[in-house]
Amino acid sequence: MAETKIEWTDKTWNPVTGCTKQSDGCAHCYAEVMARRLKAMGQKKYSNGFQLTIHEDDLDEPYKWKGSHNVFVCSMADLFHKDVPFEFIDKVMKVIKNTPQHRYQILTKRAERMEEYFETRVVPTNAWLGVTIENEKVKFRINHLANIDAKIHFLSCEPLLEDLGKLELGNIQWIIVGGESGFQARPMKEEWVLKIKEQAHVNNIPFFFKQWGTWGQDGVKRNKKVNGKLILGKIIQEYPNL
Repeated sequence: MAETKIEWTDKTWNPVTGCTKQSDGCAHCYAEVMARRLKAMGQKKYSNGFQLTIHEDDLDEPYKWKGSHNVFVCSMADLFHKDVPFEFIDKVMKVIKNTPQHRYQILTKRAERMEEYFETRVVPTNAWLGVTIENEKVKFRINHLANIDAKIHFLSCEPLLEDLGKLELGNIQWIIVGGESGFQARPMKEEWVLKIKEQAHVNNIPFFFKQWGTWGQDGVKRNKKVNGKLILGKIIQEYPNL
């Protein structure tokens, strides 16, 4: 388990690391950059860099944790990548089920495979399932997510790359929005964010605005810390009611 600066969670757990690009949101993948950096630093776990790698030895980590945490599963990978066998995902789900004191946040860009997996399996009650929706082209992922019988379904609109228009939110319990960071970051416009926020409000869905990223609310490129996380003059970081 690792501490994290990701604001909507507090711990990460990576029984899988590495991935391959799936859609436009992957273009400037933070995890790929970090994995290469960790490899250069000599960290054994990242000796393969960003090549997909399964870490059986990390499966027992959650049994050692004290307290109760929000845990981002595979922050350095995609658990539902085609090269992760369902048999290994079964092992991950067993750990999740056996540690009910934690809430596990599982985010994927491979919604079809996640739906396929859960067609024959029960979602642990402490597993939150989410999909990344960065632009119009991938809105189909929402339907695959909504078909799964989970307690919490969530959308991560990060990096938000364009106006998403109308979203199908009938079975969504949480929405996260954020801009892209890094020197190659693509800008996010305030009106795109506000349209999602309004839809969340109308549907009584908690809305979590993470950050502006490298491009500020005023359209100026600068350090993401300076750009901050205010939307309409305030911090809005809501969570689902459990």
